[in-house]
Amino acid sequence: MQERIVRLEGVSNFRDYGGYPARGGARMKSGVLYRSANHSKASDADLDAIAALGIGVVVDLRRRGERERDPSRRHHTFAGVVIDNDIGDTPDDPWLVFVGASDLSIESFRGHGLGYYRDAPFEERHIDLYSRYFRALAETDRAVLIHCAAGKDRTGLLAALTHHLVGVHPDDIMADYLLTNAAINYELVVPIVTEMLTARAGRTPDPEAVRVAMGVHADYLETSFKVIRDAHGDLDAYLERALGVDAALRKRIENRLLA
Repeated sequence: MQERIVRLEGVSNFRDYGGYPARGGARMKSGVLYRSANHSKASDADLDAIAALGIGVVVDLRRRGERERDPSRRHHTFAGVVIDNDIGDTPDDPWLVFVGASDLSIESFRGHGLGYYRDAPFEERHIDLYSRYFRALAETDRAVLIHCAAGKDRTGLLAALTHHLVGVHPDDIMADYLLTNAAINYELVVPIVTEMLTARAGRTPDPEAVRVAMGVHADYLETSFKVIRDAHGDLDAYLERALGVDAALRKRIENRLLA
């Protein structure tokens, strides 16, 4: 699993989420699907390394305020498509609103995470972004990169849905999701997040609480999958009814991603 991680200087949690065994004895292609945290602190060397991957579609899952606060750096040769939206924008970032009212404890971060994953599959902005991502998978012949702020929640759910679509085993889906905990550059991220939390909440969080906040946990993804099944019956029905991934689109995506 560690070989999937692309170690960069200023971009955390960058990795290939292809290459897994899939339905019917097929295997996902490597080198066509990437995921990461945001690229606002990418070094010039990082940009060169990312450019070499041949990425033609970037799906930026962040809200407008996040994109404006931490604008993405991209290589000067990048001429691909960027997918984002401003649906449901509010003056205050929901994460920062939570932080301002939180005691910054491990328990508060865990509780917030579970609540987030209960709601995330049904947010209008996610449905729009996820739908456009799946259409892009079927249309592009270049590599695709998905990212949010930390590359773990919005990004993690979308990667897991992609894995399910092509028939990756649930154990591998969860293993890829949890790989965030090894792929995050904590030396880079923890000081940045600690400074942000301190400024917002007026008190400094314990470093272990910050690590919990920046990591992922199996029950987060399990919660999203459960609420999807409760609402739609199964994940395939959600993909079709909510995200528009009908049989024809699904087949095109499988043809694109599987070898």
